Amino acid sequence: QIRLTLTEGVLLVSFALLLGASNIVIGILAAIPSLAQLLQVPSIFLVEKYHERKKINLITTCLNRLALLLMALVPFIAESAAGLLLLVLAVFLQATFVAIGSPGWNSWLRDLVPQDRLGSYFSKRLSLSTAVGVPVSLLAGVFVDLWALQNSSAPLIGYSILFLVAILSGVIGVYYVYKIPEPKMSTPDSKRTFREMVTQPFHDENFGNLMRFSFVWTLSTALAAPFFSVYLLSQLGLNVPSAIIFTVLTQVASIIFFRLWGRLSDRYSNKSVLQVTVPMYMVGVLLWTFTTLPSYHLFTIPLLLIIHALTGISSAGVVLTSGNIGLKLAPRGE
Repeated sequence: QIRLTLTEGVLLVSFALLLGASNIVIGILAAIPSLAQLLQVPSIFLVEKYHERKKINLITTCLNRLALLLMALVPFIAESAAGLLLLVLAVFLQATFVAIGSPGWNSWLRDLVPQDRLGSYFSKRLSLSTAVGVPVSLLAGVFVDLWALQNSSAPLIGYSILFLVAILSGVIGVYYVYKIPEPKMSTPDSKRTFREMVTQPFHDENFGNLMRFSFVWTLSTALAAPFFSVYLLSQLGLNVPSAIIFTVLTQVASIIFFRLWGRLSDRYSNKSVLQVTVPMYMVGVLLWTFTTLPSYHLFTIPLLLIIHALTGISSAGVVLTSGNIGLKLAPRGE
């Protein structure tokens, strides 16, 4: 979580803007992780061929950390256009290795966690990781701001220091992944071709509904979400610590509600939680349009506080329950 917090979100956007990134570049940086998910398809072949989910995940995780090193070197190698190109390459490499390792990791988790406790387990896991992100976000925001004040000629170096901390945290994380036991992977009754494995989910009506929901949900959120940080930093003129405070508000709201959504999903259903949280999230997105209508006004900051609280509450439910539905629908070992 420390690694993710220091290399994504507001800090990544702020770093890119300092390098002179345009809205197009910010859009590319936001699109790369989603585009890289296509690499999960060939990764399925690796998992099914070798049945070594842990080994595949450890290798891809280590390579991901090496890609982070490229991010840390950006300010020392080049600035402006060349620096942006290196940053895009670093983000692409990270996303590539994450995508290749994901099928094995998801299958591994599916076999580890009892099905009747998916809601409570993942809500606790997400709550703890988000709780770690809160102080890390605040400290990182204050650090880059103070560094820029003390080192106005080299503000980008402050981000390099944060990226190096992220690499160290990521390496420690690899050790703990190594310590997780891996249940023996189940094998299908009949030998299937790779094409049959890949197309099987499309023939399952319930899984098809989940994929269609994921498609429209991702489309609706990805259109605007990457530019919320740009909006705060560029349009409203907030500094990095101020922008991070809003992010922290979202995280705190998520922490509070992860447990509630987890209990409700186990007691009732994941779908009932989704029916409440998806409309709530969309109301939050709609409210962004009123923060500067027609310009910055007295209610801009209060509106931003409401928006980030709503986003944290609702996204906690959507992330938790949509993930749980996918794990429940997927056959064990697949």
